[in-house]
Amino acid sequence: MRAETLAIHAGNLYEPHTKDVTAPINLSTTFLRDADGGYSGGHMYSRMSNPNRAALEKTMAELEKGADACAFSSGNTAGMSVFQALKPGSHILAPDDMYWGFKRQLQSIFADTIEIDFIDLTNPDLIGGHIRKNTVMIWVETPSNPLLKITDIAAIAQIARSKGLILACDSTFASPCLQNPIALGANIVMHSSTKYIGGHSDVLGGVLVTAEKDELWEKIRNIQQVGGAVPSPFDCFLLSRSIKTLAYRMRGHCENGMALALYLEKHPVVEAVFYPGLPTHPGHETARQQMTGFGGMLSILIKGGADEARRVVNKMKLFAQATSLGGVESLIEHRASIEGPDTKTPQNLIRISAGLEHIDDLIADFEQALS
Repeated sequence: MRAETLAIHAGNLYEPHTKDVTAPINLSTTFLRDADGGYSGGHMYSRMSNPNRAALEKTMAELEKGADACAFSSGNTAGMSVFQALKPGSHILAPDDMYWGFKRQLQSIFADTIEIDFIDLTNPDLIGGHIRKNTVMIWVETPSNPLLKITDIAAIAQIARSKGLILACDSTFASPCLQNPIALGANIVMHSSTKYIGGHSDVLGGVLVTAEKDELWEKIRNIQQVGGAVPSPFDCFLLSRSIKTLAYRMRGHCENGMALALYLEKHPVVEAVFYPGLPTHPGHETARQQMTGFGGMLSILIKGGADEARRVVNKMKLFAQATSLGGVESLIEHRASIEGPDTKTPQNLIRISAGLEHIDDLIADFEQALS
């Protein structure tokens, strides 16, 4: 089945008694045991598993062409569970441009247990010089946040396999409808399901999908179930509901993202546009090969520095000035100001999440703000 069909049918729960077409919300925290002490219903306690979470995980595993999935209460806890599963003293390679929340995790929470090198993973030739005896993982993020760098997943996967390393990919900016890292050789793919998967800026969540149920995956599943940072049944219901329209929403995000990039690329106030759909983007060819669409995320540099960038953001009327991305509404943000004083994000950078409004209205909003 294609992604559009899987999204609608993979996670359906047909109740044998009520015959629901739409999966009901199962709020029970505990489940009946059989006479022999077993659990023929498949669930024991909602922290361990729940019908709604099981449905969400099944859908995500199928969409990402993986063997299994784990759903978490946020994208940060999903990524953190991967890092927690590594042995103390492990060394990982991570991208020089990555989501600041994960970079902050690695530099603070895991500072005493994991060794990290942040390098430009868009250049695979740099990897060999940074591999140590204790290197266990390469963590890639493509497209990256906020510079929209593109990493060649298949090329990095080949290096990882040859060195016996795990390859994990944050594919949040792409969604399962635009990119399948496991099909390109990744071991684990991660999503902040708060973003495109949820798609309506009203539910927090994260998901990991694995290529195989190996020893590392069993550790991650144990962290999920014993640690307990799981989404509620209602959150899982909302995410499963949103996934049903994911493929069609992504088409709109891609169309608006490309149209905005083409408009902004020609505007005299804009110094640079970062969008992998533009032929001028250094990662365009790689993105074209490993993605089926270029997404709705783009960043721009405004001439005149941080003050001018903030002025533009503050003048927007339709774009909401807010953190996050992937919702049906368009969002805009002066990114450096949220990442703190040690950020390497350019001070004149504005990050844009193109929503599903009419493109003429979005361009008109930029036209008045940039004037």
